[in-house]
Amino acid sequence: MQDRPADLDELALRHALTGWGVDAAELAYVPVGFGDHHWSVADTTGRRWFVTVADLANKAHCGTTPPAALRGLRAAMDTAAALEDPAGHDFVVAPVRDANGETVRPLGTRYAVSVFPFADGTAGDFGDVLPPADRERVIDLLADLHRRTPPTATPLHEPRLPTRDELERALAQPDRPWRGGPFAEPTRRLLAENAAGLHRSLKEFDALIAEVHGRRPRLVVTHGEPHPGNLLRAGERFRLLDWDTVGLAPPERDLWLAATGPADLDRYADASGHRPDPAALALYRLRWALDDLATFVEWFRAPHERTPDTEVAWSGCTETVRRLVAGATTGMGPLHNG
Repeated sequence: MQDRPADLDELALRHALTGWGVDAAELAYVPVGFGDHHWSVADTTGRRWFVTVADLANKAHCGTTPPAALRGLRAAMDTAAALEDPAGHDFVVAPVRDANGETVRPLGTRYAVSVFPFADGTAGDFGDVLPPADRERVIDLLADLHRRTPPTATPLHEPRLPTRDELERALAQPDRPWRGGPFAEPTRRLLAENAAGLHRSLKEFDALIAEVHGRRPRLVVTHGEPHPGNLLRAGERFRLLDWDTVGLAPPERDLWLAATGPADLDRYADASGHRPDPAALALYRLRWALDDLATFVEWFRAPHERTPDTEVAWSGCTETVRRLVAGATTGMGPLHNG
């Protein structure tokens, strides 16, 4: 996130880091990504660390309340650590366990902290378009991940939207003013003007869930967001960052983001033995857009201010609505920065 959380005590963060044996000499906020907050840390020995602080009040994919989100985040981080620890998979950038073996520590009641060794490499950006050779490497990486035995901690990914109720309430009350902040009324008007198309998208989503679930798909360990912004390049290989979205799901949950056409899907089928299901690809493509929209709506109905992050969110909201109503989610490729 661009905006540093004003209510987070940096002294408390420094104290939390001692649970990992990290005595921070330098602590610098890093305004990257969209969702979590990040710091670059150098300890008193000169070793560097990358620290992530999650806002548990805004992490619905892990849990819809802060206690539930903490449990979900811990299960995700434990999964990433387990994938790396016993098998040595070098495509996993996993959190470090603290002195008690924990991958996540609460930081007050709203936040939680994870610590990562500083990894050398070049991080991508969300909107990057990978050349064919790099895309093949990512497809092969995902095939490798999907073949792995799921760690016991791996959470089950639920395809239904965790914040759908908020979206449906907003669509059901198009004329009731929103007073959360500068983007409240523009968002309400945007939804009101496009309500029919958005309702169609929700009906299509429900139909796809029923169709895919009815086929009893094979569940594998999926990363959830394997877009270029979550790829760290080191030489000719890639490593996956940000495992808080990891979950047991059909492989198409990852593939719709990574594949751009039939050749990529054929390569995956050859590497994994699984032929991707078009309906499942459509399901997770549509789910991404609807989940984004529900998150934006929840954000802009609540108190907020005009900041670099809310500016980005408003731009994402308008583009997501445009693509949903136009049916553009049927095209391959990511819609937003998750």
